[in-house]
Amino acid sequence: MKKRKSLIAVIAVIVLLVLWCAAKYNGLVTRDEQVTTAWGNVQAQYQRRADLIPNLVNTVKGYATHEKQTLEEVVAARAKATQITVDADNLTPEKLQAYNKAQGDVTQALGKLLAITENYPQLKANENFSELQAQLEGTENRINESRREYNDAVQQYNLSARRFPGNIVAALFGFQSKAKFEAEQGAEKAPEVKF
Repeated sequence: MKKRKSLIAVIAVIVLLVLWCAAKYNGLVTRDEQVTTAWGNVQAQYQRRADLIPNLVNTVKGYATHEKQTLEEVVAARAKATQITVDADNLTPEKLQAYNKAQGDVTQALGKLLAITENYPQLKANENFSELQAQLEGTENRINESRREYNDAVQQYNLSARRFPGNIVAALFGFQSKAKFEAEQGAEKAPEVKF
């Protein structure tokens, strides 16, 4: 009888341990999926911006034909940025930095493009240009919000994967820390626009 009670106690402890481990594992999977979804949202907003750029460039092109170099810089920056992809399952700080730099180049080129429009009152009055500019501004706000949400999801995931005793389950099943979006070096300085 005593052996049987001991066996039941051991089985109960094992069952509780397995249930606890399963709960921690499922929690990590949930957090990992939240990071993946948040990263997808970041990419979707950058894609939205990339999709707006050709329309904006074509609208400006009709008014500012002698600003060819600026227009080409915007198109080149967009092309470079859309070629860089980062898989949500392999978010290393280096890959995020390269992605962020390419997107920063697009932002800088767009800033230059929008600055030259000040020289063209008819362009500023163009309804299509105004609409595109408003969409671009809204997209930039969405990009910032998506990056913030991504960083929040990464923080929650990393906390789950690094805190004890969750870190034991994370190590057992290969859950690695995820990289956050960080500002580029020199981002504290306003970009210099030259013509």
